[in-house]
Amino acid sequence: MGTMTVYSGAERRRRWSGDERLQVLTEAFSPGANVTAVARRYDLSTGLIYTWRRKLRDAAAPAALPTTGFAQAVVVDDAGRPAPSTAPAIVVELAAGRRVSLFASASPALAAAVLKALR
Repeated sequence: MGTMTVYSGAERRRRWSGDERLQVLTEAFSPGANVTAVARRYDLSTGLIYTWRRKLRDAAAPAALPTTGFAQAVVVDDAGRPAPSTAPAIVVELAAGRRVSLFASASPALAAAVLKALR
């Protein structure tokens, strides 16, 4: 059987400090963790844990950054193509001056994996 907590008095809701919330979130989303098991351990609903995570992400996200989007990638298998050039076929510009270059000689599987990782 599970345990039952009875709250008496005017305040029946538990108040979680920011440190306590962060501890629960760290446990719940650490590698190999199970959110349901962590929720049971702290007697919380999984929905509350996900709400805390969403609020933490929203608070940490700078408003000045543009929203993310998706670009459609089309891979054409062309057996009769000319020799690859030394210039990249695709250059993806990232934040802080970083860039990812894909050359025409890259296999379609590699190009798809790189574009999927950039999501």
